[in-house]
Amino acid sequence: MKRFHIHVGVEQLDESIRFYSALFGAKPVKTKTDYAKWLLEDPRVNFAISTRAKKNGIDHLGIQVEEESELAELRERLKAGDMAVVEEGETVCCYARSDKSWVQDPAGIPWEAYRTMEDAQLFSGHSDQAEHACCAPETMGKPDCCAPSEKTAGCCD
Repeated sequence: MKRFHIHVGVEQLDESIRFYSALFGAKPVKTKTDYAKWLLEDPRVNFAISTRAKKNGIDHLGIQVEEESELAELRERLKAGDMAVVEEGETVCCYARSDKSWVQDPAGIPWEAYRTMEDAQLFSGHSDQAEHACCAPETMGKPDCCAPSEKTAGCCD
């Protein structure tokens, strides 16, 4: 089953957690010092916020899948749509180990297609985590957290 994903950069995490918890009528399923995530069922969405985005507001959008076959199908659709696909593969980001691909829509918004395999203890797979923002590829005008750039691997759930 698929789930829509939205990642929003925020400045005040605690204030944002209170706001979105009231808006969704639910507490986050994951909370860290720099990150929070809600897995809502109605509507079916993975909504995440973090203080690691380069700017406040929408950092990226995505489609999260549960099965490898769903990810393969989604990747085929991206390729069939003649999109420039950045294959990140397995990575650690946003406290999760995931398999990801990235595209950029005509408005310049990064989109990730991904499957999360398990939780992780670190925000990213980088040893210098404090230097790494989230989440879209540098090639798409964002920091190097979630999708690969020529210099680094990536990170985000």
